[in-house]
Amino acid sequence: MSPSVACKLNLLGLSTIGVVLLIAFIDQIIFHDIPCPLCLLQRIGFAGVGIGLALNIRFGPRPSHYALTILSAVVGTIISGRQILLHIIPGTGAYGHIILGMHFYTWAFILFSVIIIGAAVMLFFDCQFSDNRFFDNTESIPILNKTGRVIIVVFALLVFCNAVSTVFECAGGLCAANPVKYQLIQ
Repeated sequence: MSPSVACKLNLLGLSTIGVVLLIAFIDQIIFHDIPCPLCLLQRIGFAGVGIGLALNIRFGPRPSHYALTILSAVVGTIISGRQILLHIIPGTGAYGHIILGMHFYTWAFILFSVIIIGAAVMLFFDCQFSDNRFFDNTESIPILNKTGRVIIVVFALLVFCNAVSTVFECAGGLCAANPVKYQLIQ
């Protein structure tokens, strides 16, 4: 696999993470579904995955970038798995809205698992690491100049907006276990 193909796959992955964060943020703002502390931690996991992918896009594929992606996804899988287990017993209720028949935390568990497998599979293709001079002159890679930079900026904006909303929700302290309001505003 060439570095340019790896870059395109990382762009696709980062775009997917951006869509996930956007859907979660839209659900929070428009539908007033304030995220619980475990949901916020899952968003941090997605941010970590996105940072690993963005590093691959910007500086070229490296095993250390994939390691960051995998470790962030493992943490996200553990957190979303814990949330699934909290609500798996009948009669204990669930948290948040359902999309396509499953809660966001179930989708997060599935997506984090797919990310772990995908990033591990990418590590099998050593050719992408052999010539990172390809990324030293980004002028020769139009996708890095335009699409890549736009996707990275949009991702960074989504992470920033989620961080700001977390400050509003938790007011710089502990977040409520079952949040119903933004503590900083009230």
